[in-house]
Amino acid sequence: MCKNPKYQVLLYYQYVEIDDPETFAKRHLKFCKSLDLKGRILVANEGINGTVSGTHEQTETYMNEMKKDPRFETMVFKIDEADKHSFKKMHVRHRQELVTLRLEDDVNPNELTGKHLSPKEFYQALRDENTVVLDARNDYEYDLGHFRGAIRPDIQAFRDLPDWVRENKDKLAGKKILTYCTGGIRCEKFSGWLLKEGFEDVSQLHGGIVTYGKDPQVQGELWDGQCYVFDERIAVPVNRKEHVIVGRDYFDGTPCERYVNCANPECNKQILCSEENEHKFMRSCTDECRVHPRNLYVKEQNLTEEDVQARIAKLEEEFAHQ
Repeated sequence: MCKNPKYQVLLYYQYVEIDDPETFAKRHLKFCKSLDLKGRILVANEGINGTVSGTHEQTETYMNEMKKDPRFETMVFKIDEADKHSFKKMHVRHRQELVTLRLEDDVNPNELTGKHLSPKEFYQALRDENTVVLDARNDYEYDLGHFRGAIRPDIQAFRDLPDWVRENKDKLAGKKILTYCTGGIRCEKFSGWLLKEGFEDVSQLHGGIVTYGKDPQVQGELWDGQCYVFDERIAVPVNRKEHVIVGRDYFDGTPCERYVNCANPECNKQILCSEENEHKFMRSCTDECRVHPRNLYVKEQNLTEEDVQARIAKLEEEFAHQ
């Protein structure tokens, strides 16, 4: 919790038809900049999905103005307190989809979606041994934190989830399926797709993980780790009763909740890594990335080629004696 919160972070989405989303995006960018907001907003013909940060006054003005538009009057804003902006710039971009599934036969969540469960209902369903809990996020999001007993999808992009489900259908067949994601938007479409695929009992966490963590009744119970968020905070707490670290350092397997990107920009893999290991391994996930000519860590530290080779040799020697 912030001691002296001066800013708010808004997370929101609305599946609603937007005519000429490209023009809407350009106008909306000007509107956001006029309020000095920062963040990332996606606009598509099927709706809007955004995260923005600003002062209390700026964000309150934004929410009030948005609700004046009949298309967004029922939109739910999830609000976090912050002591500074959570973004460096303001982007509003037109996309073909709000969440990228690239289905041949797309799903309209306003017509087909799984049963919405409140945090309390979801908590109760989690304790039912006849349910299977499917994380609808990417593997690196799961690795930082997840619901106890949830299945980890081996995917790095949301669009890969349908193929993963088809390959692992035996784990889900005939089960009561619970699915969840950060704020709810991915589950809206994914749960509908599951129903289309023939799964009959599909429910989703309404409002996502961030809503679950704020619920006064459940207080984030049965969640382990932290919740990955797509802004400069990287991680936010969920379980208000106990904090169990599930993240493991990429290099030595010790408990860790600190994410960095591989210093090779052509790799850019997100890895959990302590500050000590970041320097020891030059913030690079492999030797190939450590010697890459564009390695950002090497440039930041002004390392020579001889320095890099010496560090790699030292690492090889260390592992040889383990």
